[in-house]
Order: sequence, then structure tokens, then C-alpha cells
Amino acid sequence: MSDDVFPDRDMAHDEKIAWVVETNGWCAEPVAPVDDPPTPGYTYTIGFESSFHHPEVVIFGLQPVAARGLIEMVAMHIDAGGTIPDGMFVGLLDNDLPAAMLPVDMSDYAELFTGATRFHGSEQYRVCQFVWPDRNGKLPWDEDYDNRLRLAQPVIGN
Repeated sequence: MSDDVFPDRDMAHDEKIAWVVETNGWCAEPVAPVDDPPTPGYTYTIGFESSFHHPEVVIFGLQPVAARGLIEMVAMHIDAGGTIPDGMFVGLLDNDLPAAMLPVDMSDYAELFTGATRFHGSEQYRVCQFVWPDRNGKLPWDEDYDNRLRLAQPVIGN
């Protein structure tokens, strides 16, 4: 028996995404950082809209494994019947640290989510940005937010 998770290792990338969404309900698509111009890496979901009727989620500035862990918490919460309001909220992160879920204007940022666009085809889909706090529980719009994180976590949501 093979330990390979895909039924066919030679599947095209979009077919792998479709298979993972069909099997798991969603998948995480990491995008590597770019040097010129400096653009942080990010990870976004594919399948939240179709599986949970919730906008896809994007997280900037975390390693893909960390972003996927946060996304997994969001997915479990939504799948269990929970909701996450737009704007700032507490209760999902340890120690009741604040976070935010901000709607993204797809007319400005659709090019960041090419895999989701191919997956959804002609169907409209939504994206929201999960904004995480710095070590002191500050969010990017707070006065004392760690300035070193501003490039890592641009705020594209409203």
C-alpha cells in the first residue's frame, strides 16, 4: 500500500486542488514571497465558499504550515456551526488575543487568488483576510503594533 495521498501523482495542479476539496472540503494554497517588488508570502483557501458558504480566507506573512493551522481552526469552527464576524473578534486564538476578519475587494485583488478563480470558474466567490496580532496582541492599525511586521502583513481587507 502506498503512502501517497493523491490517487495519481501525475495529476495536474488544478486536479489535485479539486480532489483535495472534494475529499477534505477545502485546501490551502501557499504563495511564495517575491523580492522585486517586495511582496510577502501568503496562504489562501480554496473550497470554503463551496463547502461552508463562507468566504475564502487569506493570511499574509506566516509560514504556510502556521497559516494552514490557523485556517484549520477557522474551518473547524465554521464546520461546527460557529460564525466569525467581519471586523475584530476574540475567542479563536489562545489567551483571547484579538484577530480580525476583513472582507477583500475582489475588483482590486482577484489576481492574488488565481487558483481559487480557476477552481470556482464562472461562479462568484468572496475572500476575507484573517489579520493576526503581534506578540503584544496589537493589530496593524493599533498605535503600538510591531512595525517590523507591517511589510509581512499588509492589510488588503476593509
